[in-house]
Amino acid sequence: MIDPHTSPALRRSQTDLGSVLALTRDLVRIPTRGGIDHYDDAIAHLSGWMDERGLDPKVLRDGTGAAVALTAAVHGQRPGPTWVLDACLDTAPFGDEHAWTHSPTSGTIRDGWLWGRGAADSKVAVAMFCHLAAHLRAEADALCGDLVLLFDLDEHTGGFGGAKRYFAAQDTPPDIGGVMIGYPGMDKLVIGGRGVYRVRLRVHGVASHSGGSKSTANAISKASAIIRALESEPMPGAAEGFGPGKLTVTAIGAGEGFSVVPDLCTVNVDVRTTAAFAEDEAADLVAAVVAKVDADWPDTAPTLVEAHTRWPAYALPEESPLRSALVGAAAAHGVQLEAKVAGPSNIGNYLAGLNVPATAGFGPVYEGLHATDERVCLDTIPVAQAIYEQAIRTLMSRRAPDVTV
Repeated sequence: MIDPHTSPALRRSQTDLGSVLALTRDLVRIPTRGGIDHYDDAIAHLSGWMDERGLDPKVLRDGTGAAVALTAAVHGQRPGPTWVLDACLDTAPFGDEHAWTHSPTSGTIRDGWLWGRGAADSKVAVAMFCHLAAHLRAEADALCGDLVLLFDLDEHTGGFGGAKRYFAAQDTPPDIGGVMIGYPGMDKLVIGGRGVYRVRLRVHGVASHSGGSKSTANAISKASAIIRALESEPMPGAAEGFGPGKLTVTAIGAGEGFSVVPDLCTVNVDVRTTAAFAEDEAADLVAAVVAKVDADWPDTAPTLVEAHTRWPAYALPEESPLRSALVGAAAAHGVQLEAKVAGPSNIGNYLAGLNVPATAGFGPVYEGLHATDERVCLDTIPVAQAIYEQAIRTLMSRRAPDVTV
């Protein structure tokens, strides 16, 4: 690891550590489970912290008036693109609270770890990014472009309402250079993700009495035939860095009671796409399989394929300024980052559809993500913060600074 005497960014982040931990613990102690808890207390606490440091936070709301994100901006005095530091302020559910070593809202510090739901994903990133922005605010006259903090309150629901609200807003800067998403983990830099094509199939049968003398087409039986056909369909070959495409049936629903032959069955299908297997090809594959099974059931109405989500696969090229800045800053601090494409999709896929570059994973070492005993390693927090700071300074400078700047 680099000597802090040669890295002002690391010295600053080490000095910040007590304050970063205090803010993270405060936020962990305020439950913000996605779709479960109210966010007012967390918004009020974090807004107060930001206000005291001149960061001028703003709450973004959706069409119903619900809070979906908290944002703030540091405006550089010289022209340049806008760079976004993104982290989720909502969390996964607790699960079985009795199984936790420490309460999920305890914010306990023990044995070099900070424990609690959201400690790693991603309240520590919220705290780091706030401190980083506070430092850069004092140097705005030397910065090119703007730095935006975007803390999503609708990430763990899968809605990503905060990000969608920000990027759809008419006053959003048109020149967004890229987004760095503060998911934890110091072993790799996520520079892409497999895409996703999700559909709900409405499979039709013919209703009748289950005890009748004449049998009719059962929607569940037809849906079973479609599922077997989909799962036996070969997925296209793997693209470099992506792994193969993947199809999974994730939900099925039909029928009621015992005396009626079901005339409708719904099936949820999740397809993961790659650079060599785009969402249009996934749509064609599902449609072709469904049509073939429909043809074998001539007495039923055709299956309705309802598209739910379409996100493209993406991967940042090596020459991407965003990727280069983070990899270079990590190397300068003794951390060798492997750039990887994630198997699951992430908010970066949504941004790729908007032609906005994004990294979707680099931060402190963690354990128990979305699981019991979620925690973040204290010693790795200053290093992660320093790497983000140097990357941002690189992106917001007319020249390429080295670690001694």
